[in-house]
Amino acid sequence: MSPMDKKIDAAEKEVLAEIVRWTQKHGMKGAKGGWKEFLNFYDKRFGSSVSDPARRTVDTLAAFLKTFMKDEDLKVLAKVMRCHSNRKALVALSKSSPDLESPQQRLVRLTLEHPQYSLNYSFPSHSEEWVVTKLGKSSKALKSNAMAAIDCEMVLCEDGTEAVVKVCLVDHNLEVKLNELVNPNKAVADYRTHITGISAKDLRRINCSLADVQESLKKLLSCGTILVGHSLNNDLRALKLDHARIIDTSFIFEVLDGPRNPSLKDLCKSVLGYELRKEGAPHNCLDDARAAMKLVLAKIEHGFDDAIKLPRKDVPESEQEKLLLHRIPVDVSIQELRNIFPEEFKIEFQAKGNARGQKYSVFAIFKDRQKANEAFERVQGDVQQDSCGLPQKLVSIQLRTGLTANLYVRKMACADPSDQSTSLEKRLAQVEELINKSKKQKTDMVVTEELAEPKTISDQCTHVKEIERLKQELRQKDDELHNLQKILSALTRKHGL
Repeated sequence: MSPMDKKIDAAEKEVLAEIVRWTQKHGMKGAKGGWKEFLNFYDKRFGSSVSDPARRTVDTLAAFLKTFMKDEDLKVLAKVMRCHSNRKALVALSKSSPDLESPQQRLVRLTLEHPQYSLNYSFPSHSEEWVVTKLGKSSKALKSNAMAAIDCEMVLCEDGTEAVVKVCLVDHNLEVKLNELVNPNKAVADYRTHITGISAKDLRRINCSLADVQESLKKLLSCGTILVGHSLNNDLRALKLDHARIIDTSFIFEVLDGPRNPSLKDLCKSVLGYELRKEGAPHNCLDDARAAMKLVLAKIEHGFDDAIKLPRKDVPESEQEKLLLHRIPVDVSIQELRNIFPEEFKIEFQAKGNARGQKYSVFAIFKDRQKANEAFERVQGDVQQDSCGLPQKLVSIQLRTGLTANLYVRKMACADPSDQSTSLEKRLAQVEELINKSKKQKTDMVVTEELAEPKTISDQCTHVKEIERLKQELRQKDDELHNLQKILSALTRKHGL
């Protein structure tokens, strides 16, 4: 039996179907051509009329994959098959015994189930120099709770790619298992020293290569070790390593009124109660790896299943005087943008590097922060959040051509929580005042249209309900702050921070 036969016999139909789809997407052809050409040859009755791999038998799928005879094709398919088999095994395990799922395995599942997982972790693992770690079907490997956290520093190379120049890995006890500088072995365009803390001088006599690091990681991650990291896909892509059992700390915490993928620094502040690094300081690879592991350990011990509140960033007053107008179609003129706000404001173009395709962005600069906030409030549209959790509105404007264009108007900072509470209390006071006036006017039997007072008992009941709802909202916010303070205090005492 050939090596490919053994791999195919061990794989399930769903995995085989995914691999056949992969060959279609990448235009791979075996001895009998591509998938549809093979079906016309193999199945005289139906041919390629039923081309969906999921509707074909295991025998048909396997027969197609056996037509690939070249060593290069076999190596590619073996890698692809291993990736799909590894992920399939993890999903099957989580579904088969949810009651026996360990906290570590639960976090692996949360990472795999995250909406952005398939997008962020779709690696070209079949490519040359890529390594796919072996997981197999060993029950021990699939159920292992061993963890290791990793972080890398990358430089920008002249060919436009990124290359690893430092790798740090720690175990669940935060002990260092790997701490290596890596020679990129290609011309470097930007060492990003202000971020990486690494210069050309640091790498002058370094002989460790990416292949050496990959070999070390294969040994360290054997037996099903779970790899932990923050936005781990960036590190794995730079390392050219595909590992199935992972925990991405940017995926496992739900954030209240913040970005979908919070930064490591913000999570350290909110969850662990300490500053990871000072503003503007370069990254410390080892500190970042340890921080990711600490976050996972905190998640396992304390849960943090409720949404967490990220630290509020202080935005300079000059920045708060601006509103960002972005995703503006290029056929929208500056003069047409001026019609969005009745207030007087200046327009400043954003850096061209942020432009995307046929869109551009500008800043609307107002006299002060209050004017900017008032302008934002007057713009028609529902308040949404961008990917960083900042408030924005989708705005439609009429062009001179008669067509309608859509763009976004965004604030430069999140609303101050104290401002929100004040606003809520102000609304509550306004409603209570309205009720009091209503009662007085009911006694006087005078109703004015200017105040638009409630005219029926039903209207008054509606206002009373609104008061109760607002009071409840205030109580919930107070409870959330109180609970968060308790958690942070406990963590600070535990870690001696």
